Amino acid sequence: MKIIPIYIEAGISGFESPAAEYKELGLSLDQLLISNPDATFIGLAKGQSMIEAGIFDGDLLLVDRAEAPQDGDVIVANYNGCFTCKFIDKTNARLLSASKLHRPVQINPDDDFQIEGVVTRSIRLHRQVRELASCML
Repeated sequence: MKIIPIYIEAGISGFESPAAEYKELGLSLDQLLISNPDATFIGLAKGQSMIEAGIFDGDLLLVDRAEAPQDGDVIVANYNGCFTCKFIDKTNARLLSASKLHRPVQINPDDDFQIEGVVTRSIRLHRQVRELASCML
């Protein structure tokens, strides 16, 4: 895999071709992004509640089941039969959105709750991926 630095400053000023500065890593994209391949699955973000955390509707979420969830991590959980992506507040047993429009959700002992994994990466798709089209309906 070749890594090319891409400058994103506003405007275009004369810097050398980034291709002249590439560095080659002995990694695949999988190796670069996924620490525990046997324990990782890909989720598809739906909704607006995590936008302020940089997770947008249609983003891919790399969810690692081997990572121990820490307080404040973005996690995917099964909450009363629904998969949800939220911050975990372990101290107060709550699920938190990254939007003021969504109230915290208290996790009660009677709730069916299980953390499915920690979101380790989110990937924004700038073009539709045909293979995912059926998942986005």
